[in-house]
Amino acid sequence: MASFAVEFSHFAILLLSVLSLGSSLSLDYYEKTCPGADFIVTKAVRAAAYKDKTVPAALLRMHFHDCFIRGCDASILLNSVGNNKAEKDGPPNLSLHSFFVIDNAKNELESYCPGVVSCADILALAARDAVVLSGGPTWDVPKGRKDGRISKASETIQLPSPSFNISQLQQSFSQRGLSLDDLVALSGGHTLGFAHCSSFQGRIRNFSPASNVDPEMNPSFAASLRNMCPVNNKAKNAGSNMDTSPTTFDNNYYRLILQKKGLFSSDQALLNFPKTNNLVYKFASSKEAFNRAFVNSMIKMSSITGGQEIRKNCRAVN
Repeated sequence: MASFAVEFSHFAILLLSVLSLGSSLSLDYYEKTCPGADFIVTKAVRAAAYKDKTVPAALLRMHFHDCFIRGCDASILLNSVGNNKAEKDGPPNLSLHSFFVIDNAKNELESYCPGVVSCADILALAARDAVVLSGGPTWDVPKGRKDGRISKASETIQLPSPSFNISQLQQSFSQRGLSLDDLVALSGGHTLGFAHCSSFQGRIRNFSPASNVDPEMNPSFAASLRNMCPVNNKAKNAGSNMDTSPTTFDNNYYRLILQKKGLFSSDQALLNFPKTNNLVYKFASSKEAFNRAFVNSMIKMSSITGGQEIRKNCRAVN
């Protein structure tokens, strides 16, 4: 009970920062101090994505994982130091990659307008560019975030788990000031990328005493996943694409959920509550409706602030 109280108070502080600092973000924040900031970040993301099609999914996921711990404060970018194990070395973040893209953008920004653009803003801009470069919608990113000075691997336990049910998901999102609409729209980020076997293994083998496979999963889909993820899996990178077009930002994710082909329990769980179920149907039938909702929810999530400084190096506090 005590740990719940501590966790709740942490989220209360996080929510206060959403309400107070979020409003200090502005679209023209760097207009006078670093007018080329957006372009420099876009150039870095584009160059990396051109060489490696998995970069956009990685940057989008990195931004989510950053914002869900201490707000969007670039704490995900900090390296572990001494006895402190940082967020990026917490279990849910071990498969994150493409940190070099943020470094590249930061290095160019530091030579163009030193000490001005935060790593947190770079990450928010890079996530937007990742979506655009994958064929998704664009939006103006409010800027003015500060970088955090604390990063703890132990806090990554607060990230929503792929095994969460709908009530756990709702609680996780509402603690961050995000609604059920935001939950369904932001889950659509799973239209991009790849998942390792460990994140859905429990659904395809020994699911329960009554069923080897999760009954909410299409049997032929489960069989194909078992082939990709054998029992004695030795392949480090074995897994499955998140949907059938993993480098294209589209609404296939929602269509697959309706076919019982959602990869995670947390994906399939969106059908288990009337409001979220209705939104899945809506987004499955209209890419435009999904794009609009995703943009609104991304701006809302990206406005959860919490940092204190502008880092010179995104991997270390000043």
